[in-house]
Amino acid sequence: MEPAGPAPRGAVRELRLHLVTWNVGTASPPPDVTSLLQLNSLGPTVDMYVIGLQEVNSRITNFLSDLAFDDPWSIFFMTVLSPLGYIKLSSIRMQGLLLLLFVKHVHLPFIRDIHTHYTRTGLYGYWGNKGGVTVRMSLYGHTVCFMNCHLPAHIENTEQRLDDFEKILEMQFEGENIPSTLDHDVLFCFGDLNFRIADYGIHFVRESINNKRYNLLWEKDQLNMAKKKEAFLQEFIEGPLQFKPTYKFDLYSDVYDTSEKKRKPAWTDRILWRVKNLCQHVSKEGEFTEEEQTISVTLNNYISHMSYGISDHKPVTGTFGLELKPLLSHPLVTLNPEGEWSAEHDVLISYSAAPELPSSAWDWIGLFKVAFRHVNDYVTYAWVEDDEISSNKDSKQVYMSAAEIPDMGGEFLLCYYSNNLQSIVGISQPFQVIYLEALFNVDVIFISFAFMCLNVGVCSCVNPGRSGSRSNYKKDMCWLTSH
Repeated sequence: MEPAGPAPRGAVRELRLHLVTWNVGTASPPPDVTSLLQLNSLGPTVDMYVIGLQEVNSRITNFLSDLAFDDPWSIFFMTVLSPLGYIKLSSIRMQGLLLLLFVKHVHLPFIRDIHTHYTRTGLYGYWGNKGGVTVRMSLYGHTVCFMNCHLPAHIENTEQRLDDFEKILEMQFEGENIPSTLDHDVLFCFGDLNFRIADYGIHFVRESINNKRYNLLWEKDQLNMAKKKEAFLQEFIEGPLQFKPTYKFDLYSDVYDTSEKKRKPAWTDRILWRVKNLCQHVSKEGEFTEEEQTISVTLNNYISHMSYGISDHKPVTGTFGLELKPLLSHPLVTLNPEGEWSAEHDVLISYSAAPELPSSAWDWIGLFKVAFRHVNDYVTYAWVEDDEISSNKDSKQVYMSAAEIPDMGGEFLLCYYSNNLQSIVGISQPFQVIYLEALFNVDVIFISFAFMCLNVGVCSCVNPGRSGSRSNYKKDMCWLTSH
C-alpha cells in the first residue's frame, strides 16, 4: 500500500478518476471488465472508480434480496477491484439505478462527509424507475459530487428530460445541512440521459455513422441543442462525441437495432462535469490567479466500449485528471499496532488524534485484511472509549482481545472510523499478524528440548509462573522438567 504521507504545503495533488456509465438492461455482469476499467492501461494508476449503472435487475425478488445483501453487480466490482487495493467507499441504489465509488486506500483519511441521496421522477415523483442517485464528499477539503441519472425515454420527450434533470439537480440534499449539487466545487453528472438525435431520419443517421462523420449529427443532438438555451446546463462541459452513438444495438453485437421498431441510433449515455464558478475567477490575463485556482478537471479520454453486448446500450467511460491544492494535509488520526500481533495474547493499538477530530463514543478502530472490500468488511474492532486502557495528551491506547485475532495470521491494517464524519479518518501501514501454528511449532520444539533436558538433567529450577503467555508457558515447562 502506498504511504499516506502529508503533501507539502501549497503542493498540487493530481488524482486520476475513471467514470463508467452503463445501462445494463437487467443483465448479469459480464465475464470480464478489464477493458471497461482499463486495468491493463500503461498510464497512471486510477485513484477512484465511479460506476453508474442503470436498469439493474429490480424485479421484486431480486430487489428484496439486494436490500438484505449486496447486489450481484456490487459484489462483481468488489471482487475485481479489492485485490487491486480499492475499497468500496460508498454506494446507493434506487430500484434499477446503482452508483458505486471505489478508492485507493491511501486517500481514505482525506475523504470525509460522505452523504448519499436519491430523487424519484418516475410516475410524477412516486416511482424510482427514473430519477437520480448521488454520492457527495469532501475530497482533500474540496466538495465533490457524483450524480447518476436515468431520464425519460423517446425522442419526443425532450422537455420532460430537461425538467426532470433540473428537478434532480435542485432536489438532491434539499433541506439537509449539505451544499446543493450546484454548490459543490466539482459536479459530475452522467447516466442514460436518453437525449436523441432530432430531425434527421434513420438512414441519414446510420450513413453518417458508417462514414464516421459524427460531426454531422452533433448539431442535432438534443443535449447539445439544450445546452445553448437552458441556463442550468450552460456551465456543464462534455468531451467530444468521437465515438458511435451507444444506443440501440442488437444484443451481443455491434449492429444497430434490427427489430421492427428500428430505433434511431443516439448518444443516450453521457458524462458531463461542472467546476463551480469556473468562468467567474479568471484574471484579466485570462488565467486563474494562484489563490483562486485550487481545483481543475481535465478530460483524458471519453470513449465507448463496443465489445460489451449484454444490453442494447454500450458502456461509456471518461478518464479525468483532477488537480487540486489539498486543504487537508494530515490525517485526523495516526494509528500504530504495538508489538508482535498474534492470536496468542491480547494486543494493543496506539493512536493519536488531531484536536479538530469530532470524536464520539461510537468511534471504533477496525482490523482489516489489506484487500478489504468496504468499511464493514472488518475482521474485528475495538470501541475507542469502551476498550481504552490508557490515555495522555499525546496518545491513547486501546486493546483487542486475543480471541478476536485471526489464528491464520496474514497481512492486515488498522482503520479509525469516525461516526460523526461517517468515514475512515486514519489508516495504519500494513503489518503482519503471526500465524498461530508457527507459534505452536516453536512451542513443540521447546517442549521436545525440555524433555530431552529432563532425560539428561540439564534444566535448573525456575519459579513456576502463571500460564497464558508464551514466555510463562516456557517457564512452566522448564520448571516441570526440572522437578
